[in-house]
Amino acid sequence: MLGFISNIAIAVLIYMSVIFIISIIKKDNSIVDIAWGPGFLVVSVVSIILVKHLYIRQVFILAMIAIWAMRLSTHIFIRNKDKKEDFRYAKWRKKWGKLFYVRSFFQIYLLQGLLMMIISLPLIFIHKYTGKGFTHVDIFGFIVWLTGFTFEAVGDYQLYDFIKNRKSEENSIMDEGLWNYTRHPNYFGEALLWWGPFFMALNVEDGFFTIISPILIGFLLLKVSGIPMLEKKFMKDPEYRKYARKTNKFFPWFKTKL
Repeated sequence: MLGFISNIAIAVLIYMSVIFIISIIKKDNSIVDIAWGPGFLVVSVVSIILVKHLYIRQVFILAMIAIWAMRLSTHIFIRNKDKKEDFRYAKWRKKWGKLFYVRSFFQIYLLQGLLMMIISLPLIFIHKYTGKGFTHVDIFGFIVWLTGFTFEAVGDYQLYDFIKNRKSEENSIMDEGLWNYTRHPNYFGEALLWWGPFFMALNVEDGFFTIISPILIGFLLLKVSGIPMLEKKFMKDPEYRKYARKTNKFFPWFKTKL
């Protein structure tokens, strides 16, 4: 298993290095966000090539990851098209100065590659081991994944449509659709959908240990680079603070009456 993972890690290293070179040419680290989803597809495809066989669970999980990765990558590409570098990377570009490219390679690209490997553990285990035949646990895992995927995709679309069609900059708070029940439906969906592959991995050898995958992505979104950075930025807006007092930050629920 160690050799199997090492080969995948080399593929991820090459992939992230290529993305880093493209970012230097474009002078925009935001490209790493577009590359995030397809990176998991790289992990899945390389895993399948290494094992040299296909079973229904491998095909199913590959299709799930491909749909999620292409949807997310396309959405971020369209959202970022003709825009400046994301505020997070622009801030680091200024703060890191002459060490920007070195720190970017290690603290953005290699770090994301490492996180990608850890979050991909259910995929790696599923592709490596055949496990049992397709079971009700796989179906449950797919339903969990589909629910999360729906929250993420619909939440992203609703926000994109709101920003595109709003009549004035003053109308800055999206509080309709899924955004009526949670301030971050897309992040909730992202965290939830990774529990799907974990449940499917329970059918293969030592699959329970892949629970680190959904726990890690949930921690990152809730405590590190997802919600905290956006909340810090948006809480400067009085209207957003009012919206926040009524609406759950993460888990969907009905609005609180003030």
